[in-house]
Amino acid sequence: YAAKAIKLLKDGGCDRIVLLCGTGIGISIAANRVKGIRGTLCHDAYTARMCREHNNSNCLIMGARTTGPAVIEEIVTIWLETEFSGGRHQGRLDKIEQMNDSLG
Repeated sequence: YAAKAIKLLKDGGCDRIVLLCGTGIGISIAANRVKGIRGTLCHDAYTARMCREHNNSNCLIMGARTTGPAVIEEIVTIWLETEFSGGRHQGRLDKIEQMNDSLG
């Protein structure tokens, strides 16, 4: 299912996706191998907000065994409602894309 969601995001079929696995670590590694995916493993409201505001995360990742249901719900809500702030943060994203292009 994760591969289908990642492909849908990569192909422009949606703007963002949410992925879960036991800890979130394994699916983070897998998702971030795909060019254009900015998967962020979040454990709390702060990381959910910052990954959107500063890194324009398009793939929210959480650990189902490490994060409780109420916290997961809070994280998803914040992540969906938070916009990318752009500005100086866009420069960082551009550098990451350049690195990805040059290192493949």
